[in-house]
Amino acid sequence: MSHQATPPRSLAEALRARDDASLGALLRARPDLITPVPTDLTQLATRAGTRASVVRALERLDRFALQTAEALAVAAEPASYQVLLGLMAGDEGDPAVTAALPRALGTLREQALVWGADDRLRLVRTARELLAPSSQHPSPTGLGPTVQEATAGMSPGRVQEIVATAGLASTHDAVSAVARLTKLFGDRKRMAKLLAGAPAESREVLDRLVWGPPYGQVTADPAARLRWLLDRGLLLPTAPGTVVLPREVALHLRGGRAHRTTEPLPPPLEAAAAHRPQVVDATAAGQAYTALATVEELLKDWDEGGPAVLRAGGLSVRDLKRTAVALDVSEPVAAFWVELAYAAGLLASDGEADERYAATPDHDEWLEQPAAERWSRLAQAWLTATRTSGVVGGRDAKDRTLSALGPGLDRSAAPEVRHRVLSLLAGLPEGTSPSAESVLARLGWERPLRGPQPDEGLRARIARWTLSEAELLGVTGRGALSTQGRALLGAPAPKAPAPEPEGPGDKLPVHHHAPPAAEPLSPAEQATAAAAAARVLAPLLPEPLDHVLLQADLTAVAPGPLKRPLAEMLDVLAEVESKGGATVYRFTPGSVRRALDSGRAASDLHAFLAEHSRTPVPQPLAYLIDDVARRHGHLRVGAASAYVRCDDDALLNEIMADKRAAGLRLRRLAPTVLATQADPATLLDGLRAMGLAPAAESAEGDVLITRAHAHRTPPRTPPEPVPDGPPVPDATLLTAAIRAIRAGDLASTAPRKPTATAPATGGELPRTSSAETLATMQAAVLTGETLWIGYVNAEGAASQRVIAPIRVEGGFVTAYDHTADEVRTYPLHRVTGVAELADD
Repeated sequence: MSHQATPPRSLAEALRARDDASLGALLRARPDLITPVPTDLTQLATRAGTRASVVRALERLDRFALQTAEALAVAAEPASYQVLLGLMAGDEGDPAVTAALPRALGTLREQALVWGADDRLRLVRTARELLAPSSQHPSPTGLGPTVQEATAGMSPGRVQEIVATAGLASTHDAVSAVARLTKLFGDRKRMAKLLAGAPAESREVLDRLVWGPPYGQVTADPAARLRWLLDRGLLLPTAPGTVVLPREVALHLRGGRAHRTTEPLPPPLEAAAAHRPQVVDATAAGQAYTALATVEELLKDWDEGGPAVLRAGGLSVRDLKRTAVALDVSEPVAAFWVELAYAAGLLASDGEADERYAATPDHDEWLEQPAAERWSRLAQAWLTATRTSGVVGGRDAKDRTLSALGPGLDRSAAPEVRHRVLSLLAGLPEGTSPSAESVLARLGWERPLRGPQPDEGLRARIARWTLSEAELLGVTGRGALSTQGRALLGAPAPKAPAPEPEGPGDKLPVHHHAPPAAEPLSPAEQATAAAAAARVLAPLLPEPLDHVLLQADLTAVAPGPLKRPLAEMLDVLAEVESKGGATVYRFTPGSVRRALDSGRAASDLHAFLAEHSRTPVPQPLAYLIDDVARRHGHLRVGAASAYVRCDDDALLNEIMADKRAAGLRLRRLAPTVLATQADPATLLDGLRAMGLAPAAESAEGDVLITRAHAHRTPPRTPPEPVPDGPPVPDATLLTAAIRAIRAGDLASTAPRKPTATAPATGGELPRTSSAETLATMQAAVLTGETLWIGYVNAEGAASQRVIAPIRVEGGFVTAYDHTADEVRTYPLHRVTGVAELADD
């Protein structure tokens, strides 16, 4: 353990004794402390003790470090290391606790939650207030107040009675009497002798209170078992009808331990299954391809304009159900795919008066990229997004339903939890999948929740969602992290070989170690990791095919993924009947007519099928195409409001006689022309419902070619993640911040040379006149002295700086600014005061 020659008297002094590396570790662990950069170390210490900052720091401790802080909160201040060790390991000692305590104490010191030498450890006051027991909230350790605190309102006579009954000599005042009682309760041998004479019923009362809560209820006339304890101070009244077990008594009964169970080591990760890495990668790659196909299908379904945007924002429950049916998935999974496409910037709202969701222009560029790069973009968006699809369908703080693509879905902890879950998987041998419960237990140890919170259990739910979403996306395969998932995380492959698969009934190995939480990747590192993941995945994805297998039952089988032009043409010419490893397309009169409506001739369709089929074109399919083409366009529909013309007046007679045409209210204008008040689209649909194959025509009499209109939003940027507090500073910012803090601390603590207006005493920087400021600056240029100045910028913000003047001319001073670590020029009229810094 480290010892300091001169014990610090405050947290500021303890910080002042640190080197730059130690200060950098503090600011990296608690980035809120440099937002904005403190002027000196005193301000840094003050900020480190504020309630909001301390709560944030405590919530990011692992369970054992938090237990260490809780033990210090119930120890007398200052506490020695040996006292802390006794509270953590107990009288008998625990080797695991003894070995782990230096690390936990080092963490608390690094984060400025504990300061002082090993013989005078102090928990910062705010942390003690949060963790120590009080009448408002019990201690996390289950310990009650000390004897001194519990007897604060007790009459001196009653205190003397307790001391006498406990077998102690009476004193002249209550303070010394309480001190004697406290000393008795802290003496193991004397306490054992006192409790040896306790009735069995009284010992049962103590056993019920020993691990907390330490409070109990009594009547105005306590039973004999309670009276025996009350008379000896083993229970002390705190309010009418309420008694408490003093902290010193509870610690004796606990064997000196502050916690019933200490957890110096993280829970092990239990392996649920072990697979060959090649199997894991192949499974994950197959799922990655399915993920791409699902997102493409979603965006194609919304290509002409997707569902309407709710007034409050988001997707309606009905539209989410329709999307789930279209994708053939459950509604929660549909919400995941919709949110993923949104996070990747592939869909957004169009911003029109009748606002709808649609694909963005980025979607078209995304479709042209190689499949592996498209997947890495989706995976990277998922890994860093704070929008959490798992909460869709829940309720917000105002009891409103949370909808997909709507507001209120951001959970700042989501990226950190996803990253940590995948990091735990990366620490296991390749091909090993852990049990979900052991992952949750590990996360609970690394970031335990303190007390009831509105989002209690959110991290556990995000972890469960992460495991399932990673499998859907192809980051994992069969529960184990894939090679592309490892590359996406920027994690190296583990050195340990993967265990051989064992029988279903065999017990799989338990892995006790996983890497500590890694620093989040910078944007540049994320781009590098995404590119590496794409390179790893590319050879594992199936090559797109340029052919199908036509069958006599009017179907075509695609034995794998198809090249985009072939897939797009088949989507027009046929209906998708089933998906899976092979996609089955079915040709129908309606699908063939759709292809003819899009401008293809029958000869084009025959040539297309002959070119892309590995089997001969079946006669039934050729007959179907020719039959639909023969009737296609025989009837022509134009705008009158609408009309029908046909060279075959017998066919028009049949239409007029058909009862199904009654709703169209057709009227014959000429032997070959019928007219109606209905619009052309309604007339087309009505005639097609009668089994006919009409074609729309233009005002010039040409056949209108109908193609789907791809609706796109204006350029949109993906949603920005909502950060979980200030970002972790990079090395450049840390170096600059530490230099500024050091310089400001030097200015505020260094002795100054005496001047006429600034005697050699500490305190505030004095104000100096313009003449004095100019003279001091000019003298410093000649002597090379370092000056402490007060400066007010153009916005009126005042600051203090440490400068070394280089040149003074034209009403400006050019100087090396130690605070900013650069040469700057300052107007002299904005300098409010100047003083020379004395040499050390």
